[in-house]
Amino acid sequence: MSGESEDHWQVQALEAFRKQVFNEGILHDGDSVGTDDETLLRFLRARKFDLLAAKKMLKDCQEWRKTVEGVGIDELYKAIDPFNYPERGAVFECWPMWFHKTDKKGRPLNIHYFSGMNLPKLYEVCTPERHWQSILVNAECLAREILPAATRKAGQPIGSVFVIVDLKGFGLSQFWQMKTLARKSFQISQDYFPETMGQLAIVNAPSIFPVIWGMIKPWISKETADKVDILGSDYKDVLLKLIDADCLPSSLGGTTLDGRPSWMGICKAEDIFQYFVENANRQFSSSHELNGKAFACDSRAQIKHCGHRKYNDRWSPVSGRSKVRGWYCDFLDSITIFCGTPISLADSLFKYVAGAGHWKVNILGT
Repeated sequence: MSGESEDHWQVQALEAFRKQVFNEGILHDGDSVGTDDETLLRFLRARKFDLLAAKKMLKDCQEWRKTVEGVGIDELYKAIDPFNYPERGAVFECWPMWFHKTDKKGRPLNIHYFSGMNLPKLYEVCTPERHWQSILVNAECLAREILPAATRKAGQPIGSVFVIVDLKGFGLSQFWQMKTLARKSFQISQDYFPETMGQLAIVNAPSIFPVIWGMIKPWISKETADKVDILGSDYKDVLLKLIDADCLPSSLGGTTLDGRPSWMGICKAEDIFQYFVENANRQFSSSHELNGKAFACDSRAQIKHCGHRKYNDRWSPVSGRSKVRGWYCDFLDSITIFCGTPISLADSLFKYVAGAGHWKVNILGT
């Protein structure tokens, strides 16, 4: 089948799929799973465009979304902000994970470091149930926030991420700690967030990893396994063929700062807020260039951020200390702070905010 004929066939399949899932009450306008073409295509691709199988997959997904954790994913997502919840710092210390720029295809990079994996220590301050819920909302934020933002940035559909897992210092004992979590995570990804992992690169794989991979492989589909590249310590050239150097952290062979943010928790966000308040009477200019990954404001300001769910595509007031956020999702180019009343921001505020990469921040005053 030629490329043009295949595209036409997929368009027809998508139209038929959309019509059927709406007519059969599987999907409704406004459903948070998404009703856009890219979402529906992910379910179709996962079932090789078998409409009956794709419908069943979507129906099962919708049922899971209504019932997961006894409240449903929408309520869980309201209750736990994946970028800012009380246990976030402890979870990040155990399992550092963040989004960092994009690969050459425009896919967000999702970077994990497993060397500090210590679940017994984590569960001293965070229950296993709460930790699992944080994993669920992180999975949800990918389809709900991250991929739509990447799509807007690229100007074309971006339906998947490039995951990099660094296993330096990771051993069999740590795998046994997270075995159940890993299996459950693969399961929800394949069943309820299909085709969102475009590629997985495992770097610094230890000598014991073939044993670990032998246990993991039966959990995942052949299609998922085919997207996995297992690399040892000689991985940099492979990554740089897929990711520009200025989009890859220096710890992985690129030229940007490592970027593992120590300030991701609410405590640091409050520090930034306090700094803003203390310097609120200084003068501001129309734009700033900075190395940073956060924004701060008080109740007098408004923020538009194309990648944040609470401020998606609209001006929204921000009020109260609890609303200050430090969000490390730096595949976007800029943020715009709109001042509803004349206020000021100091240049030193932006120097104070630490992070990797280079952003443009526009400050608009009235």
